[in-house]
Amino acid sequence: MIVREIYTVLIALAVAVLAGSAMILLVGQSPFEVYKLLIVRTWGDPYGLGQVIFKSTPLIFTGLSVALAFRVGLFNIGGEGQMICGSFAAAVCGATLPVGTPWLIAIPLCLIAAMAAGGALGAIPGVLRARFGAHEVINTIMLNFIAAAAVLWLGNEFFFLHATTHTSEIIAGAQLSPFGPVADSGSAANSSFYMALLAALLVHLFLQKTRTGFEWRAVGLNPRAAENGGITVSRAIIGGMSVAGALAGLVGANYVLGYKLYFEEGIGRGVGFMGIAVALLGRNHPLGIIAAALLFGTLSQGGMAVSELVPRELVDILQAVIILTVAGASAWMQRTFARRRDG
Repeated sequence: MIVREIYTVLIALAVAVLAGSAMILLVGQSPFEVYKLLIVRTWGDPYGLGQVIFKSTPLIFTGLSVALAFRVGLFNIGGEGQMICGSFAAAVCGATLPVGTPWLIAIPLCLIAAMAAGGALGAIPGVLRARFGAHEVINTIMLNFIAAAAVLWLGNEFFFLHATTHTSEIIAGAQLSPFGPVADSGSAANSSFYMALLAALLVHLFLQKTRTGFEWRAVGLNPRAAENGGITVSRAIIGGMSVAGALAGLVGANYVLGYKLYFEEGIGRGVGFMGIAVALLGRNHPLGIIAAALLFGTLSQGGMAVSELVPRELVDILQAVIILTVAGASAWMQRTFARRRDG
């Protein structure tokens, strides 16, 4: 199984590199020079590396959100709305805390608020699926729009500063420090990256080492068999979607507590949907999700760096090629291994 997953990703990356090289040649540039510049301006430069970390951090959270739900047999497309609610809740909490509140209290409270808001939104499609059989894909898609509209209304009515679309700045105690290795580079990277890595570790331990994690995985593999084995399927579905929403809500730590220091309409737009691609490329494994998030973060930042040689849209095409190739290669590898097993 692990070998098949590795082959799938390697095939996708090889196809993406070849496709990218062909497109680079079409615009009259050297693929070697373009790829070299992309690496040097990201991993070879403190500021570029910091931006890669910054852009990868929210993708780890949303990728884990999608992957966790998938392991319970659910497809969470609501990361965008859950991220918005979590970011908004973190900003409101951080802005309303008394000035002088120590970070040992302020930061955990903001994180709890972010997780609670994201988890509450995630619980809604979980309840609808468990109680009424309503498909979570439709519900999470619609809740993305509802969440964005509700947060915008709440902000305009109660929390946004006059004539703006952003909240007040959070107190100093709620602000996260810059990411250590690139703290002096001027990048937006902050210590929420450590939180993302910790979240990946905890998700892995939860799924693999706890009884509840085993029950959730069993429901994802075969709900009927799990129910016959004494597992409460509805509880697993609601719990899975709630925790998935809480993970997406933690994106607020990166954007609000560590970067903007306030919530702004449109902050982090698209990150929730990109989490689906990250989970797909990472094969729904926490370690793979970290690697996939770093890859997409590298392509995002590198695309800006190589725009002087090739169109910025080339990197977007590469991302799409990777996603499509992973999907195609996964199906092909599955059929190949099945034939070998049956043969």
